[in-house]
Amino acid sequence: MRHISSIIMKISGWKLTDSRPIDKKAVIIAAPHTSAWDFIIGKLAFSSFGVKINVLIKKEFFKPVLGPILRFMGAIPVDRGNRKSNLLDQIVNEFKTRDEILLVVTPEGSRKKRDKWKRGFYEIAMAAGVPIYIGKLDYKKKTCDLGERFIPTGDFNKDIAYIQSQYKEVNAKYPENFSWGERFYGKNNE
Repeated sequence: MRHISSIIMKISGWKLTDSRPIDKKAVIIAAPHTSAWDFIIGKLAFSSFGVKINVLIKKEFFKPVLGPILRFMGAIPVDRGNRKSNLLDQIVNEFKTRDEILLVVTPEGSRKKRDKWKRGFYEIAMAAGVPIYIGKLDYKKKTCDLGERFIPTGDFNKDIAYIQSQYKEVNAKYPENFSWGERFYGKNNE
């Protein structure tokens, strides 16, 4: 699959940077996320590097036929609907019980324009004690960068300002749906 993914990326004109995660456990930000193509290109990029990734999907999708396929593709079922169930605890438990987990998260949480990023990726990395990789997908340059390694300090406001600043020059497929910096958190950095 690695070879096929590399061929597809080359034929379609996408270039991969030579960055890849050095950790067996990490959170990887996938941004900007403005198109369904982001997942396909991102999956091909990781596959080209021979890197197996994980994503979170609602447990309701893990039916008898689709469930094994999703698991094979690296999906992790989570119970988002149960208020008694703590989603952060579920995910941290996955980090504790697995030898390897590279969890890809889109901080926008949607392909539509948002006022601010969701903080879940940061909270997961802090609670699991793992680094964050700042993955970038640039449609204008047609480059996939699997990410700079960033160790969260616990100072969310400072860390998020730095992380978001890394996307200043990144070109989304639909730029009108992506914004960064102060427009996400404003001056108070909630």
